[in-house]
Amino acid sequence: MKGRKGFTLVELMVVILIVGILAAVAVPIMRGRIDQAKWSEANASAGAIKSAVRAYIAEKGPTWTYTDIEGTLDTQSIYENLGFASSDLAGKYFNQVDYTVSTVVADPPSCIVTVTSTKSGGPSGTGTLNAASDWSVSTGP
Repeated sequence: MKGRKGFTLVELMVVILIVGILAAVAVPIMRGRIDQAKWSEANASAGAIKSAVRAYIAEKGPTWTYTDIEGTLDTQSIYENLGFASSDLAGKYFNQVDYTVSTVVADPPSCIVTVTSTKSGGPSGTGTLNAASDWSVSTGP
């Protein structure tokens, strides 16, 4: 009996139980991180759109009416006015049609960019880059 080495069945079962519990807790946490990473693509593109809007406001001046850049970015006149090509905002999880510009104001120069993924594999919910440049995501009710 002195030469026996190894783990008992009970010890192995305890280790398996601990690993199972850790996996059950970690999987939902990691799934949330995946959606957060997907939304970072939209956040970056929304920031680029907002910068383009500010440049457009600076170019046209404070007396211009900015309705020509409000709407979804799949509209040719809107994305061209902002300096984008037809596929510049097409990413892995978001298409150009997913971005909407609204509430363009000249003083101080700002707008609201709303993003909702229509692409397969994209995250659910709506992302908003508000006038104060705060990014938020609402996943529904």
